[in-house]
Formats: sequence, C-alpha cells, structure tokens
Amino acid sequence: MAGIAALVLAVVGAILVVSYAQGADSRAVQGLQPVTVLVVSKAVPAGTSVAALKAFVTSQDLPGKAVSKSALTNLDGLAGKVTAVDLLPGEQLVAERLIEPEALKASGAIEVPKGLQEVSFQLEPQRLVGGRLAAGDHVGVFINLKDGGLEAKADKETTQLTVHKALVTAVQRAPAVAPSPQPSAAGSPAEAEDTSLPTGSMIVTVAVNDMDATKIVYAANFTESASIWLSKEPLNATDSGRPGIVTRPEVYK
Repeated sequence: MAGIAALVLAVVGAILVVSYAQGADSRAVQGLQPVTVLVVSKAVPAGTSVAALKAFVTSQDLPGKAVSKSALTNLDGLAGKVTAVDLLPGEQLVAERLIEPEALKASGAIEVPKGLQEVSFQLEPQRLVGGRLAAGDHVGVFINLKDGGLEAKADKETTQLTVHKALVTAVQRAPAVAPSPQPSAAGSPAEAEDTSLPTGSMIVTVAVNDMDATKIVYAANFTESASIWLSKEPLNATDSGRPGIVTRPEVYK
C-alpha cells in the first residue's frame, strides 16, 4: 500500500509540475498587461499588398512594455497599401511598414531579396499585362519555344509557366514618339491620334535565382526560337501544381 501511495503521489506531482511550467509564460504575460498585436510569422518581401499580407501575420499577446506604439492590431482600413521593406518572422507589424504603392515606386525602395539577382528584358505592352505592371508586383514568366525544348516534343511549339511569382524591381517605358501632324483637307492640323493604349516597348527587371535568370536570358536572347510572356501573379495566387509543358493537344484538354 505504501508503495502504491508513493507512486500515486509521484504521478500527481509530475502532473502539477508540468501544468505549472506550461502556465508560467501565460502568467508572466498576464502580469505585464498583455496587448494583442500582429506579428510576422513568415518572411514577407517588400511590395506585398495588405490583401496578401494576411497569410503572413498572426495575432499574438505580448507584454505591454514590449509593444511598439505604432504596432497594428488588425489590418482594417489599410486596403491598397503595400509593405515598404522586407519583413522578417518575429517582428511586430508597425504602421510605418505599410505605405501607398506610389510611395514605394517613388522611393525606389524595392530591395533585391538575399540570394537573388536582377535580370532585365524588353517586351511589348500586350506581353506584360497591357503595360500595367509596376515595381513591387509579382509576375509569372511564361517561356514559349518554337522547337519544343524536349526531345519528345522537338517538332512542336511549347509553352511553360517557367518562373512563379518573380518580384518586379523596375519597369521602364520607352518615350512615345508623337506623330507629326498631318494637314487636313481645310489646311489645318489633323486631330491628334488616340494614344490611350500603351505603345512602344517596355523594359522589365525582375529578381530571380541564377537558374531562372539563365532561362529568361535564353528566351529573351534567341527571339527567333523563343519568346516571353508575363502574367501578374500576386503572392496569394493559386498554384494548381499542374503548369507542365503545353503543346497544341493540351490546349483543348
């Protein structure tokens, strides 16, 4: 009986110790006037929209003395803003980190994430979402090959979404050349041509790893056998996991 009593007391004691230890952090925070704020849970690249940011932050209780005065408790009323810099896991989300997209472009604050490199290429507006891309956007890079790229598809044209969610660090548009006014029948200058649609080529710069940079340079350089097309692909865009290589038969599947 004595042995059984001792065993029961030991088990009860162990449970009490574990319970006390698990509640220690909670009691410590409760004694320091906790405040619930948003904390970055996953690394966030500069230029990320508030809509996409929701997947990268969580609400946490922190001691009041450790909370920044501008720390955010929610993202209400911040739609349309983007992150000004890269955000790291564990840091509090403060108001100063969110700015208007125009301010980000003006400041040139698009930093290249560590380990990546920048590469530029020239495209017509219809190949880059109608020319509506801007620094801070993320794009999918489609590469088209006239001769297949694989032995099994050597005689077929192919398309593949080769690079996902590449960060755009700069967009440059060639200045439009205004057409010379042509005299009308009455001798007065004709009305100006409608230029509401983007014209001319644009140069896009993206931050990618070395392998993706090589693929983009190949497609941009050998224009007779390859070409590039971009999609606007935000960080929260759905990835079906089935891009593969598309040939004519796959188009209708």
